[in-house]
Amino acid sequence: MPIYEYECAKCSKVEEIFQKFSDKPLTKCQHCGGKLHKLISQSSFHLKGTGWYVTDYAKKSKTNSSAAKKSNKEKRSQTAQSSSSSKESKASRENSAT
Repeated sequence: MPIYEYECAKCSKVEEIFQKFSDKPLTKCQHCGGKLHKLISQSSFHLKGTGWYVTDYAKKSKTNSSAAKKSNKEKRSQTAQSSSSSKESKASRENSAT
């Protein structure tokens, strides 16, 4: 059964009421007798199963991007290692030449 929110125009009290779809909306406040109006509030629902962005596409893009980041880090570390070893070998060649 859905939950509807009503606000009283007189006392400003907000109430949540369980109602069937077929029930008529409430019109009178139970506390002060003032006029009620139905509030529109954000509903919460969750899309379950496959085929939705949250379950399929979002995970793929995160894993792909994290894998790409890891491979970029590995490439950088290999490049840094090779450049430092090439500098060392260059320096040793220069020292041996003198």
